[in-house]
Amino acid sequence: MVKVLFVCMGNICRSPTAQGVFERLVEQTGLRQEIEIDSAGTHAYHIGHSPDPRSQAAAMRRGIDLGAQRARRVEVVDFERFDYVLAMDEENFQQLQTICPPQYAHKLRLFLEFAPELPNTQVPDPYYGGPGGFNEVLDLVETASEGLMRHLRQHHFKAR
Repeated sequence: MVKVLFVCMGNICRSPTAQGVFERLVEQTGLRQEIEIDSAGTHAYHIGHSPDPRSQAAAMRRGIDLGAQRARRVEVVDFERFDYVLAMDEENFQQLQTICPPQYAHKLRLFLEFAPELPNTQVPDPYYGGPGGFNEVLDLVETASEGLMRHLRQHHFKAR
């Protein structure tokens, strides 16, 4: 089993969106039994809360239900448990580096590394912006999810 953790600041906008988008893609590709997906935040602002209603609404318009997710804070044990710890932006990447045990540093990456064709290197935080930001996040996350799936197939599921 390959385990993927998506991480943003509060775990209510970007990382739950990435989790939901990637879960749908994994389901569509028939790898649900072989890929575990979760999300977390670097800060404890929203522990136990559902994703932001604006994130949920934008995702639902694309057929993705985020409603069952609950925010949690990333823990040091996550670096041992997950094969990929994917930060949404440089700020959260740096936060993760401060708690990541050295032997697991190779697991930590920026999510948009899996979408080198995009001009962006970071998924912007839509929290303080308008509704367009949540759609932009979805667009970026969908593209990076496809790239992540290609990567996983190349490195973990070559026969599929």
